Amino acid sequence: MLQTLLRFWPVFPLVFAAGLVDAIAGGGGLISLPAYMLVGLPPHQAIGTNKLSSALGTGVSTFRFARSGYVHLQTAVCAVPFALMGSWAGARLNLLISNQIFKMLLLVILPVTAVIVLRTRALDGDREPYGLRKTLVITAAVALGIGVYDGFYGPGTGTFLILLLTGVAHLSLRDANGLTKIINLTTNIVSLAVFLTAGQTLVPLGLAAGLCNIAGNYIGVNFFDKKGADIVRPMMLIVLTIFLCRTVLELIAG
Repeated sequence: MLQTLLRFWPVFPLVFAAGLVDAIAGGGGLISLPAYMLVGLPPHQAIGTNKLSSALGTGVSTFRFARSGYVHLQTAVCAVPFALMGSWAGARLNLLISNQIFKMLLLVILPVTAVIVLRTRALDGDREPYGLRKTLVITAAVALGIGVYDGFYGPGTGTFLILLLTGVAHLSLRDANGLTKIINLTTNIVSLAVFLTAGQTLVPLGLAAGLCNIAGNYIGVNFFDKKGADIVRPMMLIVLTIFLCRTVLELIAG
């Protein structure tokens, strides 16, 4: 176990940085997933291990949101089963694709996701709310669709959920944030179970990295003001550029 942790030591500061980014502006998965691949993990194993560390960080933040009363129970109960089904389907689909093909897909998916997340601005969430039935139908559809995405890939899930829950379901920003945490925790746990069953998760590495992610989130929430977002874009761009260059070179060499 110690040898595994020493071999992959560069993951830890990057996953810690991902926690900071998540706390400041969201989108930490754009750093943490490439981090696992930069140290040599194949795509399936990188995603499976990233699910473990992300689930730990998301679990802590979800508990904090729920304790603060930011989770609307009826909406969450409706969304969770659909998030479960979507993430299971997405994770199973991921495992059907070879590592080589998935690397080529990442050359498209990762930059597109990064552009969407980096261009996202603060939301006011002040749209006229829908009735309960319409709200439940829309949030269930959002949970299912984003569940598939998170099970298959993952980075940017929180950002996409908030955009859709405020813009399409007309939830307040507070309710959208709370529901986002519940849905994201569900998709992380379910997809993690799929990757664990398939033997695509390095558990010691994921647990250790998860502690780094929790620490990054904690420090980010407690010590960074909004100006801290100024460091997010350069940090993401550096990690993404290194990752994309390495992936291109590996594909050329292969």
